[in-house]
This record gives sequence, structure tokens and C-alpha cells, in this order.
Amino acid sequence: MQHKIIHLAQTASTNDYLRTLPSPQDDSMTVVYADWQTAGRGQGSNKWESEAGKNLLFSILVCPTSVDITRQFVLSMAGALAIKAALDKYTDGISLKWPNDIYWHDRKISGTLIETSVKGRTLARCIYGIGLNVNQREFHSDAPNPVSLYNIIGVETPTEQLLDEIVQHFDHFYSLAVGGHSDHIISQYHAALYRREGLHLYEDTSTGEQFSARIDHVSADGRLHLALSDGTMREYTLKGRACQNSQYK
Repeated sequence: MQHKIIHLAQTASTNDYLRTLPSPQDDSMTVVYADWQTAGRGQGSNKWESEAGKNLLFSILVCPTSVDITRQFVLSMAGALAIKAALDKYTDGISLKWPNDIYWHDRKISGTLIETSVKGRTLARCIYGIGLNVNQREFHSDAPNPVSLYNIIGVETPTEQLLDEIVQHFDHFYSLAVGGHSDHIISQYHAALYRREGLHLYEDTSTGEQFSARIDHVSADGRLHLALSDGTMREYTLKGRACQNSQYK
């Protein structure tokens, strides 16, 4: 897969920057990374804290026209697996927290904001906006559990080197997704899920109800299926989801 990589010293948002560019061909991707974002975003109204020049702030633009919109979450799974595969080279303890976060044990090292545009039953464009804490040593926002790769391994990691490794892994997993091998991606995603085993405390953010459940599976459309302690099942969509522990509202 062909890669076009653009480096910016500063931009409002790498996702916003990619939205101004023409779509790449089906067999190529465009990657833009910045030393600093003036308006970096997380999920909803959240902002991503990052010290200038210390972390990876980048977005990937692809055109997955072969993927049906009902299975688009497989693309999210593929992106998460690519980041995990790159980080696994440096440390153990990396897992994937539904829907789009990367964890080291109980602390968040990376988050992804995915934006798509649809044409008919397929996806015309898909932008992955990724923030990955690499060399930042201290965090000052009210985020409850941030961690960087430096905090974990105690040495700095060249950000461009890590980006190259992520892009190579993304190429692999994305090719599987658009090539129709979603079952392989789903299986690996499930195996890597945060708190995959056992009962854990969840909170339904629409009602405030807390309950114990285990993860049964995540479907290709992104729904989280939970098995409660009494054996009943619940499912949550990306917009109306339960969050593990009240601190992660």
C-alpha cells in the first residue's frame, strides 16, 4: 500500500487538515503528523493534552470503499490493533478499551477519533485521528489516568520511528479489513480487549445505574455486548454506551 506522509510544525487539527485534501486512491493512504495541534480533539467535547514536540499527533486518511457501512467498526478494530502491535515492541501490558482507546494496564496511553463519510452502502473516506503519549513526562489536565511510553520504559523514543512502525502495522491490518478478512481482525481485537476476563463494574451513563458484567463480544457494527452477573445480556452503541467505572464518564 502506498503511503504519503506529511509533517507539519503546527496545525489546528490533523483531522481538519486531511479534510481539505483530495481522497487518495483505494490502494494508498495519506498520513499527516504535527508537532503541535492548537485544537486537538478527543471524543465528544474532550480535548487531548499534549506537550509540543513530545508525542505523536497524527491522522490517517484512507478510502475503504469495499467496506459495508454495517461493518465499519472493523476499521476501528484494525487501527487499534496497529497501535497495539507497534507498542508491543516496547512494553507488555497493552490492551484495547472499547471503543477507541489504548491502555497500558489501567492507564490510557492513546486515543483515536474516527470520522467517516458515506456513499450509498459503503464508506467513501475514513480519517483516523490519533493521539499517542510518547515522551511526555507529566500531565496536568483533569484526565484521570494518562500515561506515556516514557513513563513506562524510562527512556525517550524517537516519534518518527514509532510513527513508521505504526504505519507499517496499519497497512497490514487495514489490508485485512478491506480484503474481507474481518473475522481475523475481530478475533484479535477480542483477545486484546481491556478487562476481557471476569466481571467488572460498569455504569450506564444514560441512567447512572451501576452493574457488574463481563464483556461477551463487540460486533462488527461497534456494539458492545455485556453479560450481567445474573446472566442477562445488554448491548451498548457507540453513542449510548456504558463506561467502566464512574471515573471514565
